Amino acid sequence: MAMMDDGCVTAAVAGGMSPAVALFRSLADETRLRIVRRLAAGEARVVDLTGELGLAQSTVSKHLACLRDCGLVDYRAEGRQSFYALTRPELMDLLQATEGVLAATGSAVALCPTYGTDTPAVTR
Repeated sequence: MAMMDDGCVTAAVAGGMSPAVALFRSLADETRLRIVRRLAAGEARVVDLTGELGLAQSTVSKHLACLRDCGLVDYRAEGRQSFYALTRPELMDLLQATEGVLAATGSAVALCPTYGTDTPAVTR
């Protein structure tokens, strides 16, 4: 399975990957999740996201590009500014359901020997 170094799965490299796997891979990055959660509150410019999330402009831009490639966010231009927004508001329903699953499983996911927080990134 081919993936970009940053974990973003683009249409070009996702040929054999199921859409569900590609969706969850695109959301598997903490920074992208933070951006999605922020955009759920309303549209934002890159400069807004960098200030609010405390991230570098290049980091925000890279992750927005990934989310755009996955069809989860898009932007509208106004003059020289771009305003980013979620394209699929139901994504927040998915994330809310995820919170419910995490609450129900306690720390089982975090302690998972394969994907838990203490697992070296090499094995993921």
